[in-house]
Amino acid sequence: MSSAEPPFSVGIQEEYLLVKLDSRDVDADPPARLLEECTRRSGGQVSPRFLRSQLEASTKPCRSIAEARTDLARLRGIISEVAQPYGRAPIAAGTHPFAEVTRQITTEREQFFALANEMQGVARRIMICGMRVHVGIDDDDLRVDLMNQLTYFVPHLLALSCSSPFWDGERTGLMSFRMTLVSSLPRTGLPERFASYAELRRNLDMLVRNGVIEHNGKMWWDVRPASLHPTLEVRVMDSCTGIDDAASLAALIVSLARRLYRLKLQNRSWRLYPNMLIAENRWRAMRYSVDGELLDLARGELVAFPQLVKELIELCREDAAELGCLRELEHLDSILTQGTSAHRQIRMYEEARAAGASAREALQAVVDFLVRETAADPGGGPQ
Repeated sequence: MSSAEPPFSVGIQEEYLLVKLDSRDVDADPPARLLEECTRRSGGQVSPRFLRSQLEASTKPCRSIAEARTDLARLRGIISEVAQPYGRAPIAAGTHPFAEVTRQITTEREQFFALANEMQGVARRIMICGMRVHVGIDDDDLRVDLMNQLTYFVPHLLALSCSSPFWDGERTGLMSFRMTLVSSLPRTGLPERFASYAELRRNLDMLVRNGVIEHNGKMWWDVRPASLHPTLEVRVMDSCTGIDDAASLAALIVSLARRLYRLKLQNRSWRLYPNMLIAENRWRAMRYSVDGELLDLARGELVAFPQLVKELIELCREDAAELGCLRELEHLDSILTQGTSAHRQIRMYEEARAAGASAREALQAVVDFLVRETAADPGGGPQ
């Protein structure tokens, strides 16, 4: 391991669905000029995804969470501005409340055709949007070591990001239904553990050499060493509707990475627990989000999630202050009090139904909420 501290730079990627403002349904085939203008005005930082109705925004590699948030707000703004004259808008949420997945159209790119051909019916169900956070760590073995340790916190990150309680017009009973769809894909879920980068490479190279996967980017674990950049990539989260929530989760991830790195400097490590126990917490996060309890594996007992978040903030406080993102880290408390996007979507739906709206009208009200929240930028970060 290098003696110099890693850069702990940060990059955020978000996926959005384009909706029609008149019907609030997903636009399965948006105008090509809309997509092209988003890409052009963003300098290539906005790009098409697997479905034509979907876009991805990728910040530049940033030196701070504040810089990443500013860039993300700029990209959201570009998409909203470009889409508005076409009667379209982006929504940042793990799923659309009522769109029919069978009506979606694949983006005409070879890589997406290949994915559809390989995955067949599974691929046709993945009208889902996630958020990914990259942390700059320029030592190969350190990236693998931190992946092993950071896996413990995957359920916590998912619980705080939940934004997909509806699917195909149904309230699913889960706060992150997106994760049930992700789990239907191969090579997803909690990562394997590896003693070194060399061990990881040997296993990945076997898959590539035999044509099982074309490249390492086809490993879609919740946490992974990125295939194209010297970063640790955390990809378990639903797309966060509110930009402050997105920045807060990115702050937690980069602060955790630095905290675990400092433990390693002291020849210490976060204890590694069986994946079966972490997987149980992952399920509870999908189901209950911040409302439930997770297993505290050190205590060996269920603990209310808000208590775990307060402990996380204290665990990372020193590192967040050093990285200049303490205010964003403390915004986690606001997610607990105001609820995740999933909570707010359900609340909007129930309020509309109580006011006499039909089920369809209530779901349309949820989309209106998502449009407003996705475009909103309070400015200057969390208060």
